[in-house]
Amino acid sequence: SNVVRHVAASVGTQPFRRAGGGKGSHVGEVNLELAPSEGRAASSKQIANRWRELVGTIPDAVELQFISSLARVGDPINVQLVHRDAEKLRQAAAELRGRLAEYAGVFDITDSFRGGKQEIKLTLKSTAEPLGVTRRELGFQVRQAFYGAEAQRIQRGRDEVKVMVRYPPAERRSLAALEDMRIRTKIGGGGVPIRVVAHAEYGRGFAAIQRVDRKRAINVTADIDTSRTTAGKVLDDLRDNVLPQLVEKYPGLGYTFEGQSRERRESLLALARYSLLALLVIFALMAIPFRSYVQPLIVMSAIPFGVIGAVLGHFIMGLPVTILSLMGIVALMGVVVNDSLVMVDYINRQRAAGLPLVSAVRESGVARFRPILLTSLTTFAGLTPLLLEKSVQAQFLIPMAVSLAFGVIFATTVTLILVPSLYIILEDIRLGVGRFLSKGPTV
Repeated sequence: SNVVRHVAASVGTQPFRRAGGGKGSHVGEVNLELAPSEGRAASSKQIANRWRELVGTIPDAVELQFISSLARVGDPINVQLVHRDAEKLRQAAAELRGRLAEYAGVFDITDSFRGGKQEIKLTLKSTAEPLGVTRRELGFQVRQAFYGAEAQRIQRGRDEVKVMVRYPPAERRSLAALEDMRIRTKIGGGGVPIRVVAHAEYGRGFAAIQRVDRKRAINVTADIDTSRTTAGKVLDDLRDNVLPQLVEKYPGLGYTFEGQSRERRESLLALARYSLLALLVIFALMAIPFRSYVQPLIVMSAIPFGVIGAVLGHFIMGLPVTILSLMGIVALMGVVVNDSLVMVDYINRQRAAGLPLVSAVRESGVARFRPILLTSLTTFAGLTPLLLEKSVQAQFLIPMAVSLAFGVIFATTVTLILVPSLYIILEDIRLGVGRFLSKGPTV
């Protein structure tokens, strides 16, 4: 009672959307509203897993899913298979589903293929060509007989009435009418029974046809139990061992990783691109006032150590590094340079006032130690409430806060030692290069 507040069952409303699926009375959904996370011991993932165990297998269910994530973007495992032959594609998808079932912690395995309604498929016989009956002509005549051909339109007031010519209702409801139907032929001008020119068989059509680059496509999807495995491990094994075997067995088969894998790939590329742009902007903004290309590099030397601190922070907090963690690292790059910037600027002002290099560096460490330390500690303290928050809304922001908080603390500790040392080292290098150039080449 302290875990579940409300259970709402609805059939045909807000169904799961899949490639090839849709909304209808054949789709059912049960929503389970839980008590706030801080007021219950069991997580939503644990409740979904227990629910899945109790439900078990539902006979004749095409797809059964238990989703416990509020911010789910795509499936953890989503492999898109493409092939020109629809039958080989379905066989490859079925084999891939079987291989996925062998992994521990992988469940809710399904694919995007959905069979359509029962239909009668007509295939031309060899006797149709001598009579001049083509596939188009056969389909056109069958359509006219059962759906109708528009003979004329009659205007009745504001309405336009179509006059359709077709079989009577009694004959259109019976499959025997199709067997007795006569097909007009171009040669001879008469008609022959449909069984003479075509072969009819029962089957199922496609609810939807999915194509990629003019090839048939099927998405094989699955969910994972993160306590037993990860999507990365499963996808790596599929890429190295399973999918190459399928490609060898079914020539012409292609595959791509979609779902969360594709979203992660695109997000990482965007982060890398914008991170590089941010570094260039930071460098340019410091190079202009410093009038130096070297001193901005001294200031930016704290960025790698901030990244190390962010990774260590995730290890300490027991959190995985996610996309939001990387976003926090990108934001961290603009924060950790503040302490280094303050110290380098103070050294430059002390040297401009006439202090020797070593004295200016030593004086900057003493004078700026307290402001730098207090700035970092207050930043960490300001993020502490978010780090300790247990609500669901805060869980999305905690990885970003961990990157900022621990990255700032670690980078500050290194900055107080590294930046003064780098300043002196680079100044010695500059003086050494200057003395070498002033002597000129020796013979």
